[in-house]
Amino acid sequence: METAAKRLSIEITDKAVEHVNRFREKEGAQSHVLRVGVKGGGCSGLSYVLQFEGEERINPLMDEVFEKDGVRVVVDKKSLFFLAGTSLDFEDGLMGKGFVFKNPNARQSCGCGESFSA
Repeated sequence: METAAKRLSIEITDKAVEHVNRFREKEGAQSHVLRVGVKGGGCSGLSYVLQFEGEERINPLMDEVFEKDGVRVVVDKKSLFFLAGTSLDFEDGLMGKGFVFKNPNARQSCGCGESFSA
């Protein structure tokens, strides 16, 4: 049975943690957090946002913070409404490689997987 805390969180897979750490090292941003969110746009209505930022940008009143193996994922509460229960993974295969959002709230996604509607 799924708990309320699980539904209101974002999971990050081991493979995604590994690649976040690689990118942080490459960018010289080892102490940065990973900001995950949504914004209006894209061919399906909402687009995913994924970026590094300094911890000083975390707003305890507006952001939720999730952590796995030293990777802190920050999501603003408005975006969490659309991302609750989402798993952030990293895939590399024939169709390319990159971070993939597995979002149970998405009713429709575009072919590239970078936008969705809820």
